[in-house]
Amino acid sequence: MIDIEQEFLKDLDNQLWRAADKLRSNLDAANYKHVVLGLIFLKYVSDAFEERQQELTELFQKDDDDNIYYLPRDDYDSDEAYQQAIADELEIVDYYTEKNVFWVPKTARWNDLRNVITLPAGSVIWQNEKGEEVKLRSVSWLIDNAFDDIEKDNPKLKGILNRISQYQLDADKLIELVNEFSRTSFSNPEYNGEKLNLKSKDILGHVYEYFLGQFALAEGKQGGQYYTPKSIVTLIVEMLEPYKGRVYDPAMGSGGFFVSSDKFIEKHANVKHYNASEQKKQISVYGQESNPTTWKLAAMNMVIRGIDFNFGKKNADSFLDDQHPDLRADFVMTNPPFNMKDWWNEKLADDARWTVNHNGEKRVLTPPTGNANFAWMLHMLYHLAPTGSMALLLANGSMSSNTNNEGDIRRALVELDLVECMVALPGQLFTNTQIPACIWFLTKDKSVKNGKRDRQGQVLFIDARNMGYMKDRVLRDFTDEDIQQIANIFHNWQQEWSEENNQAGFSFSADLATIQKHDFVLTPGRYVGTEAEEDDGESFEVKMTRLTQELEVQFAKSAKLEQMIRENLKGLGR
Repeated sequence: MIDIEQEFLKDLDNQLWRAADKLRSNLDAANYKHVVLGLIFLKYVSDAFEERQQELTELFQKDDDDNIYYLPRDDYDSDEAYQQAIADELEIVDYYTEKNVFWVPKTARWNDLRNVITLPAGSVIWQNEKGEEVKLRSVSWLIDNAFDDIEKDNPKLKGILNRISQYQLDADKLIELVNEFSRTSFSNPEYNGEKLNLKSKDILGHVYEYFLGQFALAEGKQGGQYYTPKSIVTLIVEMLEPYKGRVYDPAMGSGGFFVSSDKFIEKHANVKHYNASEQKKQISVYGQESNPTTWKLAAMNMVIRGIDFNFGKKNADSFLDDQHPDLRADFVMTNPPFNMKDWWNEKLADDARWTVNHNGEKRVLTPPTGNANFAWMLHMLYHLAPTGSMALLLANGSMSSNTNNEGDIRRALVELDLVECMVALPGQLFTNTQIPACIWFLTKDKSVKNGKRDRQGQVLFIDARNMGYMKDRVLRDFTDEDIQQIANIFHNWQQEWSEENNQAGFSFSADLATIQKHDFVLTPGRYVGTEAEEDDGESFEVKMTRLTQELEVQFAKSAKLEQMIRENLKGLGR
């Protein structure tokens, strides 16, 4: 069934992308993504809303002592009155928000919008809240009006949803796109005659993420700045395990880490025997993003999934305009731009974020002005709670570079015992750069706590450069098994470990003295060694003699073949 679901999603991706891609003749990628993602947003929230409506309709009529929603038919004079009562109940906002379902006002519900898009301009389509007749001016206006009403009911989205009218799209193109998005059954879908166990939230969430990835490819480098490979985000979340507390991403892009944290809770709910909905209420999401477009996409991404969030009052630079100055998060994770050069400002010269206090020791670690890698790390450490953990993706150079004072900062982080784990990643993971990357895991508390052993003075190194598979000609990706293998070795190391657990060529637990011998270079390959070859019972001397003899035989055959070819060529020359 899983394979069928994947095939269904792949076909759906291709179908919808082909429809959306038709807009490229009218708009460039940077603009048509707003139109497409805006429509996906409307479809997504409408479908989730409709699913809850159907569920409520059944609950209102279900006579069950444990059903608090039941509306007894006998309480009403007629069927008409009873149906009206149900209709009125269906418009109560609390019924939706209690299940983390986004409230969609009547004027923004997808099926209603679709039913009127082919009406001639000037047609009366409904009455507004004041009882005034609303006339259709254009298809773009209809969608923009839906966005207006959504923002009125959801203040956190104010100014977030881009209006379509500004792009002056041809009405036929827009109608075609709406119809294409409408053709797919997102509720109780079937594929090749088989019913799939996928809800509209699962399907549309997948489509949304797929489109973000496609836009990243279409826009090149700039597009990639807000899209981190899903498997890498999943890996980090699986390793950090953010069950509860404050989660912060200072370079959040479209909010992929927050979405993955939400999915992580749902995935592990059954295993850990807790209620996913209740557990999600124990998570607080904080983020920041400098790009105004991406900041809006992140907000849409959160609303789509019913995740409460605080992304600051505006899009802003995390270094120069920190939107969460007093935040101390339990989990901090991010994929900042690699090797960012133009970030420094003299206002940052004596910033408090460059002073690290840990275990009674204080170090001033001002990052180099020409590279923001360690500035991101120090910014994150500053916002990390005393018992918190963090992870960030950086270019491989961060593990070994001594340019400016990078080597000194890295040494200080190790000596302060803040580094917990280093993961070397394979190449070709990112759409926007071929720079090899790694993941730094830092923590302010390696003591015995929450089922974890005392890891003070130890760092785990994992070399995952040979893992993954090529998903196409240019991009590599991790399988679910790869992610689980890496996460498991990390969790095992946190809980119980001995030298026998080290795996040659893959993982190694090093003490600070060993790291010092390597001049505080943190490249995993230096520590894990090479994978041990299987012992076939043949000694080296015997094997070397045998292989040398075999090679001499092959050389002799090669010389004989070469002579035969020369003789044949001479014959052709006559």
